[in-house]
Formats: sequence, C-alpha cells, structure tokens
Amino acid sequence: MAEPPDPVLLDLRGLKCPLPVLRTRKALVRLPPGGRLRVACTDPLSVIDIPHLAATLGDVLEGRSEEGGVYIFSLRRS
Repeated sequence: MAEPPDPVLLDLRGLKCPLPVLRTRKALVRLPPGGRLRVACTDPLSVIDIPHLAATLGDVLEGRSEEGGVYIFSLRRS
C-alpha cells in the first residue's frame, strides 16, 4: 500500500476569526481526495470552527493538539 502524501502545511498563527477557518476551507477544497492538511493557528475559536468545518465538508479531522498556545489540526480530504 502506498504511503499517505505528506501534509500541506498551513501557518495561520496571528490571524483572528474568521480568517483561520476561511483559509483552511480554501486550502482543503484544493486538495485531492486523500490529501492531508496540517494547520497551525493561535485563534482560540479555531478549536470550534475547524472541526466544524471538517464535519460540514465531509472531511476527516485526524487529530488536534495544543503546543505553547498554538493549535495544531491534522485534516484529511475525503
């Protein structure tokens, strides 16, 4: 079986709502099926907005974490 593609990295640190979710959406819809996206942002509302975006688009939130005030999301395009 082929290795999954390396994720596209999207650095959205410093941006405030609604920019992180809007830019994440734009990047996600450009990915081919199975494409992966790793998003880093500092907006506290992103912990609500980005998982909701993935569910709305039918994509997969593979993981999320917080590292020193930076929220990291791993997403996969369905």
